[in-house]
Amino acid sequence: MPTPAQALRHVPNAREILPDIVTGGQPSAADLEAFSLAGGGLVVDLRDPMEPRPLDEPALAARLELEYLNVPVASGCLDDTTLDRILAALRGAGGRTVLVHCASGSRAGGALLAYLMLDRGLDEEEATGQAMRAGLRSAELLEWSLDYSRRNRARETT
Repeated sequence: MPTPAQALRHVPNAREILPDIVTGGQPSAADLEAFSLAGGGLVVDLRDPMEPRPLDEPALAARLELEYLNVPVASGCLDDTTLDRILAALRGAGGRTVLVHCASGSRAGGALLAYLMLDRGLDEEEATGQAMRAGLRSAELLEWSLDYSRRNRARETT
């Protein structure tokens, strides 16, 4: 039986960033079914609900018994609340494998950067490298996540 990451091999820019976190672009219905059958547990969709979609992802996730969470990440609307929600989902995954996706993987990489720094202890350079391997290409997303991480790391040490 394939691992959840192997089940997502056809997803654009799919990357197993950690053993329990896979990032990528938009999965197909077949990808989500394979992810579920391989033991995947949570789908965090970073696409805006108004973006064109090839499938009804929330309904499909429910049918496949995958937890589904939509946390829109959109240029010009990058705030702490958005990253708070993403981090809460990752922290609350309870050992289940998580798919974090957007359309191409760029937003997924940007959102994951804060988790890598704050929860997994990676420094900025390591976390940025992982985020870029996950598909991060936007300077705006990079700065958003780094700024959030720096401020929250400073709070943890005071």
